[in-house]
Amino acid sequence: MPVVLSARVRLSVLTGVLLLSACSRPEPAPEPLRAVKLLTVGLSAVQTQLEYPAEVRAQQESRLGFRVAGKLLQRPVQLGQRVQAGQLLAQLDASDYQLAAQAAQAQVAAASTQRDLAQADWQRFSALKEQNFISPAELDRRQASLKAAQATLQQAQAQAQAQAHQAQYTRLLADVAGVVTAVEAEPGQVLGAGQTVLRIARDGARDAAFYVPEDRVGSWQVGQTVQVRAWGSGQQWSGRVREVAASADPVTRSFLVKVQLQGVGAQTGQSGSAPALGATVYVSAQALAVNMPVLRLPTTALHQESGNTAVWVFEPQAGATTGTVRLQPVQVATADGNEVVLAGGLTPGMQVVATGVHVLVPGQQVLVYQDKSAAPKALPQPPAQSAKPSGVTHE
Repeated sequence: MPVVLSARVRLSVLTGVLLLSACSRPEPAPEPLRAVKLLTVGLSAVQTQLEYPAEVRAQQESRLGFRVAGKLLQRPVQLGQRVQAGQLLAQLDASDYQLAAQAAQAQVAAASTQRDLAQADWQRFSALKEQNFISPAELDRRQASLKAAQATLQQAQAQAQAQAHQAQYTRLLADVAGVVTAVEAEPGQVLGAGQTVLRIARDGARDAAFYVPEDRVGSWQVGQTVQVRAWGSGQQWSGRVREVAASADPVTRSFLVKVQLQGVGAQTGQSGSAPALGATVYVSAQALAVNMPVLRLPTTALHQESGNTAVWVFEPQAGATTGTVRLQPVQVATADGNEVVLAGGLTPGMQVVATGVHVLVPGQQVLVYQDKSAAPKALPQPPAQSAKPSGVTHE
């Protein structure tokens, strides 16, 4: 049986509905479209010139060590010290070698006595032979004994001289003038013959040594002219490629290139006009400079989020000056002032937001900014695929 509401009940329900409608909040006004400045991505030519960090080295560097083994007593020179030719660099304990030299001298004295005795014996038998008191065979035996004694004396003298040299080899002397670049032995250490004690960079020409990868080694030729720039100052030198390694380093798989610094000779390391040994310089060749088409963007167009770099790409709506934006990741190759060079992520013809990238969200509706002082213009359309963009243009 249907329920019939009274007039009073219907009035109460209607009143409640009206009260609820009066208490609800009004819908907010739609947010106005945000105006953004756009730029069209295009290719621009950039001249690039490769520079290689290099280390300044002496063209001739010697590893010095003793010719004999022994205990190192003293090393009067220190790392970085300049030395002259003939200067004492290190000293071994020479006691055993001096005793051996004395023993060799004693052998010389004994051999000399035997030679003198054999010579006197031969002279006596020669006189007897003249008087026919002995046979010729007996005189020949005396002569053979004299020759054997003479040979023994010569052998003893040679051994004595060798032992004297062994004693002299306990003193390590500088062969040429230069700078001590490394110290590899300390007093008290027992050294073997030939073990390196010091390294000396000889005075004279200087090289800038650096490594180049396998795909670049073919660009470097012996005799090629290059430019060398100091790392800590604006000083520059001209250089000439002196050596290109024929095989790659077994660890780095790169090739060693040595460039001789022009006008850097003996004693220049003291005057300060040449880079110090071990200094870092940069080597570049004008012949290796190339023009490369690249994509450039201002740094204001980059959006950083969670360590990733991206830009806002504008997607226009047909027949309107509005559109939406989407986030496009990009790879930055290098920075050039207030601009960056991209390594990937965009193609020529795309339109990206130039400024205000930190206030946008994916899919947001935006309005292309129009300069009020300039005449209104239509939204630029992306160039056709067959057209070649000439550069980055601002809009």
